[in-house]
Amino acid sequence: MKEVSILGPGCAKCKATYQAVEKVINENNLAVKLTKIEDIIEIMSYNVMGTPAVVVDGIVKIKGHVPSESEIKQILGI
Repeated sequence: MKEVSILGPGCAKCKATYQAVEKVINENNLAVKLTKIEDIIEIMSYNVMGTPAVVVDGIVKIKGHVPSESEIKQILGI
C-alpha cells in the first residue's frame, strides 16, 4: 500500500490538492493511505519551502502548485 501525504498549512491550495488526490484515489479504487500534514516543523523536515506538496512513500513528488489529475495519476503510477 502506498502512503501519500499532502503537506501544507491548510490554505485553499492545500485543501484543493488533498481533494484532487483523494478523488483520483477513490475513482481508481487504489490502496493508498492518504494523510494531511499541517505542522510547519514536519513540513520543513521534507525540505519543502513551497506548499502544497505531495509526498509519495516518503519522497516529495510535487511542490508549490495544485497538481492536475493526470499529474496525480502519473506520480501514483496509474
